[in-house]
Amino acid sequence: MNLISTIRTVPDFPTPGIMFRDITTLLKDKDALAYCVDILYGHYKDERIDKVVGIESRGFILGSILAYRLGAGFVPVRKPKKLPATTLRREYQLEYGSDAVEIHVDAIAPGERILMQDDLLATGGTMAAACGLVEELGGTIVGLSFLIELSFLHPRERLNQYDIFSLVTYDKE
Repeated sequence: MNLISTIRTVPDFPTPGIMFRDITTLLKDKDALAYCVDILYGHYKDERIDKVVGIESRGFILGSILAYRLGAGFVPVRKPKKLPATTLRREYQLEYGSDAVEIHVDAIAPGERILMQDDLLATGGTMAAACGLVEELGGTIVGLSFLIELSFLHPRERLNQYDIFSLVTYDKE
């Protein structure tokens, strides 16, 4: 299946010069969605995943489906002040400032095997911060999975200690 044809590109969103890769068109296509889930499941089904960690917000979509298919739990990583219990927080740098992500302190037990899931890998900052939280809690990261990777931003350099699996790669804006 040609997944690129199911992803809408929106020019100049959210700012001029950005080509936004909109996965809502992929998600509404039942065949494309099933194909993505099947490919990701097939890649990780023998890895004995204990939990899938999804990054806010689009990482929740495939992350929860994958957790179900893998017989694993699901853990959300969210923007600050969105989780109701005690959290760990990690800040990271953006091109235009900084942001942070949080996880519940009881979300991961030491030694659990974790699959990290998000919709898009751009610079790797958000995922690096989320991985740091999981590792601080004692989790073992088995892999990082994405629908889309923007390889022209060189995110693998930042995340080179992890196994990365992406379904679609864009090598230019």
